[in-house]
Amino acid sequence: MMQVPELPTLDRLNATVPEDLDVHKVAATWIESFASFVEAGNVDGIVGLFIEVSHWRDMLALTWDFRTFIGAPSIRKFLSDRLPTVKLTNIRLREGSPALLRPYPDIAWISVVFDFETDIGLGSGIVRLVPTANDGWKAHCMYTNLDDLKGFPEQIGSLRNHAPNHGKWESERQRATAFENEDPVVLIIGGGHSGLDVAARLKALGIRALVVERNARIGDNWRNRYQALCLHDPVWYDHMPYLPFPPTWPVYTPALKLGNWLEHYAEVMELDVWTSSTVNSARPNDAGTWDVVITTDGSERRFKVKHVVFATGLGGGEGKLPTYPGMDVFKGQILHSTQHKRATDHAGKKVVVVGACTSAHDIATDYYEHGVDVTIYQRSSSYVLSTKNGWARIMRPVYWEGGPPTELADRLNASFPHLMSIQLNQRLAKIIAEDDKDILEGLRKRGFRLNMGTMDAGFSLSAWDRAGGYYIDVGASQLIIDGKIKLKNDSQISEFTETGLKFENGDEMPVDVVVFATGLGDARDGVRKVCGDAVGDKCKKIWGLNEEGEINGAWRDLGVPGLWYMIGNLALCRFHSKHVALQIKAMEEGLLGERYSAAD
Repeated sequence: MMQVPELPTLDRLNATVPEDLDVHKVAATWIESFASFVEAGNVDGIVGLFIEVSHWRDMLALTWDFRTFIGAPSIRKFLSDRLPTVKLTNIRLREGSPALLRPYPDIAWISVVFDFETDIGLGSGIVRLVPTANDGWKAHCMYTNLDDLKGFPEQIGSLRNHAPNHGKWESERQRATAFENEDPVVLIIGGGHSGLDVAARLKALGIRALVVERNARIGDNWRNRYQALCLHDPVWYDHMPYLPFPPTWPVYTPALKLGNWLEHYAEVMELDVWTSSTVNSARPNDAGTWDVVITTDGSERRFKVKHVVFATGLGGGEGKLPTYPGMDVFKGQILHSTQHKRATDHAGKKVVVVGACTSAHDIATDYYEHGVDVTIYQRSSSYVLSTKNGWARIMRPVYWEGGPPTELADRLNASFPHLMSIQLNQRLAKIIAEDDKDILEGLRKRGFRLNMGTMDAGFSLSAWDRAGGYYIDVGASQLIIDGKIKLKNDSQISEFTETGLKFENGDEMPVDVVVFATGLGDARDGVRKVCGDAVGDKCKKIWGLNEEGEINGAWRDLGVPGLWYMIGNLALCRFHSKHVALQIKAMEEGLLGERYSAAD
């Protein structure tokens, strides 16, 4: 059961915010005290700078893992265990960073950005200070992140290649991509955004990586989806490492356009990619490396690599169909949303889309706009928010026009531990629901079943914990309200018949095509197919929140040495690809220390 900490409201703190508050002085004084206690190894002194119900989230800098410590006792144990090992030093306030924020009338904090060093790395942190009744301002929420390894900076900016290249570039690229006389250090399975992101990060750190993509072209994983597919995240949230989208880019990216961008990205970043290729197997050996077999250009290539990165999405990118009696006798067509291409394939047919989240709404809209009779079958309630109102509340001003640089935006976003944010998101979900009142009331009148998201916390927690359960409305809701997309949700499906669907209440519906927009399978299934049952059995759960509120399995130790899972939307992969690359680089340079991991 998730622990939901209380928010540090002014009433709970029995505190007020002075009108003559000197924000910079408060921040500088706190950072100075924090640095002094750290230097002295005074754990009690450090903990005394925090309120009792506080949070410390660390990404690799102090734990070589993703951890969130909740409450003073947990933070005290963490610091006692780790401070002597990591040697935290050179803590300094980042100039211009302190700001007093009032997210709600009863909540106030000073947001402070600082920099620090450890024995092997350079890091940055964000701390939020709240007022107290008698002890001044104390930390409520601390975030520390590993930004770089000492002595191994990314080869970007002033460190880029300065040598002129006269007529050799093309042949050099051909030799590099061929891997004729060398093994890659890292094999990346999948050439979507997640695979390309981590390949670009590794390249910047001087690590040789090969990306293997089964499709004929980079970007085909988007081109081959249903034609109506479009990103529902705004462009400011979606930039890729080192190469942001141009300022002319639309706010919401069509899938075909994104596919072309990924192909362009791989070329511009000079990533080593094999297309129309398949990783047949990747098995760990006794030497601590991986024996890899790849089919490419009709022949087999064999490598020994040190790391294998799966970048194949949830469920390995493959849909999983539910099973119902009678599916074998149904004379129509059954397919998963991942197999659906275009609405015109089913012109003149009667279509049911099973599911009521993003893909279901997109596909149903596409069918309606092409004159196809379509019904959404809703099995359970859904959370709905509009892009117009929801994103303006959730994304602005961090991921928005005129917002902070993307690298800082990512750290600001990550600095809110997921469990700490539940009550904040519960408040926000109510505000968005009021903004979207007309749409939501219209859906309810139509009979569409709504909820407020996982734990009534709206979009974010549903995404973290379930990777679904919501629809970010870009127009389908009004089509449902107007009856243009039909709705069925008054009974569960009991079976398929030869001509359609039968429901538990006795209703029957004639159907020609059933599209299951019911999500994807277990990501570990894809690992098992390539790496075998022995590896699959050891592989940790991937996605969903653990007891600390951290995502299971992704971006770090997966339970099998040298095995990684790169997963998430464009923003998550942009940010966490650096974490994956830093861990691999640290291993290759002998710098990775013992992980301070949560008990399984």
